[in-house]
Amino acid sequence: MPDQSDDTPAPRRGRPGYDQATVLRRAIELFNRQGYEGTSMADLAKELGLTKSAIYHHVEGREQLLSAALDEALDELSAVVDAAVDPAAEATAASRLRLLVHESVRILIDHLPAVTLLLRVRGNSPVEVAALERRRVLDEKLASLVTAAVAEGAVRTDIAPELISRLLFGMVNSLIEWYRPGDAAATEAIAQAITAMTFEGISVPGQPGQPA
Repeated sequence: MPDQSDDTPAPRRGRPGYDQATVLRRAIELFNRQGYEGTSMADLAKELGLTKSAIYHHVEGREQLLSAALDEALDELSAVVDAAVDPAAEATAASRLRLLVHESVRILIDHLPAVTLLLRVRGNSPVEVAALERRRVLDEKLASLVTAAVAEGAVRTDIAPELISRLLFGMVNSLIEWYRPGDAAATEAIAQAITAMTFEGISVPGQPGQPA
């Protein structure tokens, strides 16, 4: 007979040992390592040391995990882009563009695994198509901000605004290829370096695009 004096509850069998956030983090790591299409829920269960039914306690399926990962990569960036292109903003377009580049570096580093996944999607599912459409809208807003900075006379006119926008954020996005997580001081140093280098290249002489 069991000792009735022992009030310690028995472990609940079949319950997952991870919360939803941890399941998402590990799923993103696995998607990046072997590709979303090449990753099954069985693969994720093996990675976590759980049963598939335990994972379904947290999420409905693989698509929900992908959607959450891509939203993580896009939501904060969308917010800072919207603030930068706000027509009611008092700062100059050039200073807002400069701040946006700086903040984009910080966001990418803070959400590196999710952004890495975002930059690798190719539109092979409805979730990916929706994420790519969000990226397209962001690209258009960024180009409009560059156009506004050109109109101010702060950014050179011999390069198309759309190309400047792609080059600026292509440099930011290249971080996924070489950056390895470090401390907050390293993040700030990288953000400052990329901002300085890019604006030295696109600014009109005497108009470096410094914040107002």
